[in-house]
Amino acid sequence: MKISHLPVRLAAGAFFLNSGISKLGMGEEQAAGLRQMGAAGLPLLDKLDDKTFAKALPAGEIALGAALLLPFVPSWLAGLGLTAFGSGLVNMYLHTPGMTQEDGIRPTQEGIGLAKDVAFAGIGATLVLDSIFSRRRVVKKVRADKIKVKKAHREH
Repeated sequence: MKISHLPVRLAAGAFFLNSGISKLGMGEEQAAGLRQMGAAGLPLLDKLDDKTFAKALPAGEIALGAALLLPFVPSWLAGLGLTAFGSGLVNMYLHTPGMTQEDGIRPTQEGIGLAKDVAFAGIGATLVLDSIFSRRRVVKKVRADKIKVKKAHREH
């Protein structure tokens, strides 16, 4: 993990870990409400029963939080998970009635809590993209070094 990734991984990881832990043991009624709200952005959730959702949501949030917090998990992988989860939350925000103003983007007072999820999707995408472009720089440097070594051997 790059040191520059530490602040966003700690902040997002702690958020999701806490969120998942706080949902452990939630009742079916609370799970039903969260599942219905989530289904607005991810229709696949309609196929889950409330009991399964009550276990899957906290497990997913805890796993994502742990992946972000554990330094041996590559940033691209943790970022991919955060991008996927964050994108689902953004989709839910955009498709839940009453969350956005008439333009369909800017949040209403009720939608402000969900609008923050755009940041999670952005953080995840940044981790993935930075990992890809950092790796490309390393590969280019290794190739350049190999070419220099080959040229040096030919000259001697």
